[in-house]
Amino acid sequence: MKTDIEIAQGCTLQDIGALAVKLGLGEKDLIRYGHYKAKLPLSLIDEEKAAQSKLILVSAISPTPAGEGKTTMSIGLSEALNQIGKQTTAVLREPSLGPVFGIKGGATGGGYAQVLPMEDINLHFTGDFSAVEKAHNLLAALIDNNIQSKANNLNLDPRTVVWKRVMDMNDRALRQIIVGLGGVSGGVPRETGFDITAASEVMAILCLSSNLEDLKTRLGNIFVGFTYDKKPVYARDLQANGAMAALLKDAIQPNLVQTIEGNPAILHGGPFANIAQGTNTVIATKMGLSLSDYVVTEAGFGFDLGAEKFLDIKCQHAGLSPRVVVLVATIRALKYHGGIAVADLKTPNPDAVAKGMENLEKHLENARFLELPVVVAINRFVTDTNEEIQLVQDACAKLGVAAFPVEVWAKGGAGALDLAEAVAKIADTNTQKFRPVYKANQPVSEKIEAIAKNIYGAAEVAYSPKALADLRKIKRLDLEGLYVCIAKTQYSFSDNPKQLGRPRNFTLTVREIEIAAGAGFLVPITGEMMRMPGLPEVPAATKIDIDAQGNISGLF
Repeated sequence: MKTDIEIAQGCTLQDIGALAVKLGLGEKDLIRYGHYKAKLPLSLIDEEKAAQSKLILVSAISPTPAGEGKTTMSIGLSEALNQIGKQTTAVLREPSLGPVFGIKGGATGGGYAQVLPMEDINLHFTGDFSAVEKAHNLLAALIDNNIQSKANNLNLDPRTVVWKRVMDMNDRALRQIIVGLGGVSGGVPRETGFDITAASEVMAILCLSSNLEDLKTRLGNIFVGFTYDKKPVYARDLQANGAMAALLKDAIQPNLVQTIEGNPAILHGGPFANIAQGTNTVIATKMGLSLSDYVVTEAGFGFDLGAEKFLDIKCQHAGLSPRVVVLVATIRALKYHGGIAVADLKTPNPDAVAKGMENLEKHLENARFLELPVVVAINRFVTDTNEEIQLVQDACAKLGVAAFPVEVWAKGGAGALDLAEAVAKIADTNTQKFRPVYKANQPVSEKIEAIAKNIYGAAEVAYSPKALADLRKIKRLDLEGLYVCIAKTQYSFSDNPKQLGRPRNFTLTVREIEIAAGAGFLVPITGEMMRMPGLPEVPAATKIDIDAQGNISGLF
């Protein structure tokens, strides 16, 4: 059986100009990055056309540690829609470099449902992550420079600074550090640390901005800390946002690439789904809708975590609404939620599948609560049995939902034709807008409670003393009108990753609430959030190599 990279390298890539023609574009509309990648200027966005095109959201049930294949499904579904005559573009996130060398590997799909060139996309691509990293760290440098400088000193209290540095590499040694050592020439010593670049608020801002001017304004709204006399300090007070935006002038433009079957795909942005909105840029989505009749996009992690943020933050802000949701389920994930250990997920176990269905049922309930039509895609693995697949289909049918076995990893678009027909039929007829879980003008505590009770199934919300103090601080800063982006484990509806299936009557505990004023949301923290991953004992990097001709191997 071929690996993902062997399949990808066996493909004959089209010149990116041929992909542009499929979108009705010419060479003058492209900003080329070689033969197979290009950026698209923002002037190509047509708001009127975008409002008429059909947005399809791919989400999933609560995942296993390996993930359930949303990106692979999104790419495969876009291929299938093109095969049945629906002009479709996949619009996806860019991969973070860190996981490529860690445990997860790349994020360009898999098998015969990939975006290409997979090596470039998984590594430096067009430099967007690097630009976000540089813009973020410029602000960090300006903060420390202002603290130790006598000229234009803002009287910033170093103990209150919340802005860390970022790097797009998994490195646990940088989670907590001390900067400013070396005497007078080294600056003022203080504790800080590094996050991975995908966790940067700059990334979240990039993904919610509508143009360069909006980007610059949002960057200026980044909350930095307080002065010694308790006045808030924002990035605009440091006059940082102009230079930060200048570093992002190319990164704000979406990237055009191709699928294995030679269809267009737009990749842009890559924010964390735990602590940010976990989806590609508003600009990329509107670009896809401007240039195609259908757009297939995805939201990070499960429907409770990724899709809720996609809808309540991105869609409320940008005026978007998906026509239909495709909920990805796997037999292995259902067994996992049925109490089976990860090591035993390949062993047939219909009873565990039936027990794990309660997780899928809750996600389907959430889609109905949001007034969105939904179709289930069973991402089929070779270890799945016909009995297990039929069990899921029958259970979904009793709930009034169609479920289709899908084999896009093995067959590409041909493995999702039935799914594509069903999805297109709903997308063509449904014009109802989704119902948000909350409205931005509600009090912060009401917004948190609405998500916790209606989407997670919590009985109540509890706040630590720190979180209560944060609520008072948010009110004092007049930031209660921001959206809410709850940071929670992806493995459970609760804030405890070990509570699998469908937990009931639990309390969601908010430890603290962070301010992401530039991005336009608040981040209530529940459980433990890891923003700088570490490498595993045997990193994927040890298997990656390059030969004398420049051919890369070992990526997956």
